[in-house]
Amino acid sequence: MFEAAVFWFFASVLVIAAVCVITARNPVHSALFLVLCFFTAAALWMLLRAEFLAIALVLVYVGAVMVLFLFVVMMLDINLERLREGFWSYLPLGAAVGLVMVVEMVLVLRGGYFGLPGPKDPGAGYSNTKELGRLLYTDYAYPLELAAALLLVAIVVAIALTLRKRKDTKYQDPSRQIAVRRNERVRLVSMPSEKKD
Repeated sequence: MFEAAVFWFFASVLVIAAVCVITARNPVHSALFLVLCFFTAAALWMLLRAEFLAIALVLVYVGAVMVLFLFVVMMLDINLERLREGFWSYLPLGAAVGLVMVVEMVLVLRGGYFGLPGPKDPGAGYSNTKELGRLLYTDYAYPLELAAALLLVAIVVAIALTLRKRKDTKYQDPSRQIAVRRNERVRLVSMPSEKKD
């Protein structure tokens, strides 16, 4: 009973915050409502014993992506009136897509539809993070390593594409720094000592 009440509390906060994301007039307020959506979704995932997904949502989306969104929104001069011109014309299509998504979620969560079993309670000693780690590093070890290699190549390519050498750019040459001698950098100057009267 208590778990159901906590679920309905977080679910209602999530729905209200999601509505506020698309109806808020100030983009900064909209981004902050999105942060609230992420926190309440993480709380719902904690209720479902998906601790890793909840922590990842908070760290990745709230900690990195939303900070980037807030910086971009605050630094750009956005014409809000121009952005809101077509809002009401797209509202029926958006409502229809939202209704289809709600119907799909109800069908999936109801269970037994299409011959699929509903979600099962794994038990008290089940660790979602441990099971995810076991699957990633045993059954899906090669796809995980392939994805990591692809991401590394993408990072290197992005850096190589954005790196431009200019004539006025100052840079350091590590080989010249290592080969330097003490007498080339440090000069000892002999000065007479001062005498106090």
